[in-house]
Amino acid sequence: MNMTTKEIWFVTGSQHLYGPETLKQVASNSKEIVDGLNEGGKLPVSLVFKPIVTTPDEITALCREASNTPACIGVVTWMHTFSPAKMWIAGLRILSKPLCHLHTQFNAEIPWENIDMDFMNLNQSAHGDREFGYMMSRMRKNRKVVVGHWKSERVQQKLGVFARVALGADELMHLKVARIGDNMRQVAVTEGDKVAAQMRFGVEVNGYDSSDITNIIGRLDQKAVDQLIEEYEASYNLSGSLQKNGAKRQSLVEAAKIELGLRTFLVEGGFKAFTDTFENLGTLKQLPGLAVQRLMADGYGFGGEGDWKTAALTRTMKVMAEGLEGGTSFMEDYTYHFTPQKDYVLGSHMLEICPSIANAKPSCEVHPLGIGGKEDPVRLVFNSPAGSAMNASLVDMGNRFRLIVNEVEAVEPMADLPKLPVARVLWDPKPNLDVAATAWIYAGGAHHTVYSQALNTEYMEDFADIFGIELLVIDADTKIRSFKDQLHANEAYYHLFQQVM
Repeated sequence: MNMTTKEIWFVTGSQHLYGPETLKQVASNSKEIVDGLNEGGKLPVSLVFKPIVTTPDEITALCREASNTPACIGVVTWMHTFSPAKMWIAGLRILSKPLCHLHTQFNAEIPWENIDMDFMNLNQSAHGDREFGYMMSRMRKNRKVVVGHWKSERVQQKLGVFARVALGADELMHLKVARIGDNMRQVAVTEGDKVAAQMRFGVEVNGYDSSDITNIIGRLDQKAVDQLIEEYEASYNLSGSLQKNGAKRQSLVEAAKIELGLRTFLVEGGFKAFTDTFENLGTLKQLPGLAVQRLMADGYGFGGEGDWKTAALTRTMKVMAEGLEGGTSFMEDYTYHFTPQKDYVLGSHMLEICPSIANAKPSCEVHPLGIGGKEDPVRLVFNSPAGSAMNASLVDMGNRFRLIVNEVEAVEPMADLPKLPVARVLWDPKPNLDVAATAWIYAGGAHHTVYSQALNTEYMEDFADIFGIELLVIDADTKIRSFKDQLHANEAYYHLFQQVM
């Protein structure tokens, strides 16, 4: 994930009415804000100062340039003075990059003893930004609004969230997903309209066969296989059967070949996300487990059983979370723990949970898998640490895409789970399992999700706004009656929205 080539532009609006000296001060103040935000350490990419804009032609030219510059992933706007918003119409119509409206002012406090009309004419963002906000609302322009003094940690944190989501959005707009095999037969929620997804998000999803992987495996260099096995031995606690001269050592060799073959295929094809399915393994000797886990740890997106939407979302959220504390993984609500005191969800999958959410050095093991009809697959086994997290699911509702988020609190497992040979995490969904699962089912949420300890709901809200998709949040305040009312209202809203669009 190379973030050094990406940037966000900082654009300040004004007008010629105030004269050259005021405009010179506006530019100087804006430059100081940009420098301060870059030095604040909350932005994952560079914030680039752009000359202030004071005419419709200047605004339109800048918006056109931002839309056509690959390095620019977003725009932050600020009206230092009053900037008549009709000047922005043409530019906003063509601006295709994510937009953040920063409602701030250069000074933090009113200089009570010295304030005069010169100061008032210079520092007019209190109403200049309202004029700009009206125009964006009138044009139904999706954007993030951040209010507060630019030096405050809260404001810088929110700008950092926007920048990270803009990175994820830029990734999704150019993402290629390899669907190795088709969807798991007869399953509904992992299907979806790939054409509609490409139109809405930009993501490109195409199908491939397991033979595309096995053909690469057939020409692998044995030295590369041996080197990868040495990496396994250094990185994980190998079970006895997988160690040198162990009874299942050949299973580790096959797992290494699958990883090398799959990794080569993804690199050569420019794919950053992929799916597979146990119903279309061809001559692969194992269902890829260890390979998928390690590829996810390196940043690739993944979805099981052909779930390309979750694969794309996993990659996007990993890009958003790059450099933050906590991991992000493909996940599935697997089984429940019902007790009179508290109910929990055990999240897991057959094999493919990312070790970025591991609480310790994973164990590398091989066990039978009663599905797929192949040899016993190798996988990493671990628990996930306690703490705040969330599950996100992207589903196709037929006339729109819906993003569903459930905030959760991961907890330590209540036992060692010695016979469960998969990675797992135990969580308490907010507000509780009863309400969370009820709301999730009413919303049509998938059984596959992206589980993240690094991101929170604000990231997903910004993501939904950038792409103009529906967002449903299940959190500590969720009530089923109001949630059902929201679902009904959204049906009407998005029906009208599609007609307008």
